[in-house]
Amino acid sequence: MRVAMFGYQTWGHRTLQALLESGHEVVLVVTHPKSEHAYEKIWDDSVADLAAEHGVPTLLRNRPDDELVTSLKEADPDIIVANNWRTWIPPEIFTLPRHGTLNVHDSLLPAYAGFSPLIWALINGEEKVGVTAHLMDEELDAGDIILQRAVPVGPADTATDLFHRTVDLIGPIVRDALMLIDTGRATPITQDRSKASFFHKRSVEDSRIDWTWPAQDIERLVRAQSDPYPNAYTFYRGERLRVLKASVSKGVYGGTPGRVFIREGDGVVIVAGAEARRGRSHGLVIERVRTESGADLPATEVLRTMGGYLSDR
Repeated sequence: MRVAMFGYQTWGHRTLQALLESGHEVVLVVTHPKSEHAYEKIWDDSVADLAAEHGVPTLLRNRPDDELVTSLKEADPDIIVANNWRTWIPPEIFTLPRHGTLNVHDSLLPAYAGFSPLIWALINGEEKVGVTAHLMDEELDAGDIILQRAVPVGPADTATDLFHRTVDLIGPIVRDALMLIDTGRATPITQDRSKASFFHKRSVEDSRIDWTWPAQDIERLVRAQSDPYPNAYTFYRGERLRVLKASVSKGVYGGTPGRVFIREGDGVVIVAGAEARRGRSHGLVIERVRTESGADLPATEVLRTMGGYLSDR
């Protein structure tokens, strides 16, 4: 088949690599210009550079325009494949090829449509994550599913671990989905919209720790904001403190959320949870932090004095 591709960052790069290795003819690549957004500078393998290496015509766009539509019509693709395209693709584009547009999304749709699905899924304690290849329609990430594959989430997994595990699914799922479509053996499955959820793009503000959350939720937030993502952070004596490693306390502690309370194991317990005042909640044991100067230190070297509070401002 003749394939046009819309994609960006490492997700798009892996998709284009799979297309180039698939035996199908890649006739046009559309990708975004580089961005300074914190999350878009992570996993930023260049789709444009890979296309140039293979002599594939490439357009740089933030969003589709009339010139792009003209170029697509001239390229005459049998299908469009999209992965991590960041803006709306209108029906005049996604319905243009005879097989429509196959979108690849890194969640188990219909859950976690939208942005940063791995991070949101880890924060929410999901037991598995994955990748879905579906046919694009008018609603974002809502079209009929062609293929879906999952990987388990372990109790110590970080978002970085899950990224590497799911990005490795992209090549196989793209090649297999195209094979099914090309041979007429695809059996699209309609998404159950009663199970759908849609998440917004994350910003640095979303990494701020809310000490009224249960310690279990904060611990997952720390793992979800693992390097190279912007780390989960709090403030101590007016200085931003990034939390690199934490665990749920063995003991149960009462008091006010955010209180620097007591040493436990290799870290310092911070009182957590909206019901902490009742003395029935576990705290968060902060074990390793990064200071504003960029130094990575044991929490016990920064939180030397018990008492005082960590705050969200």
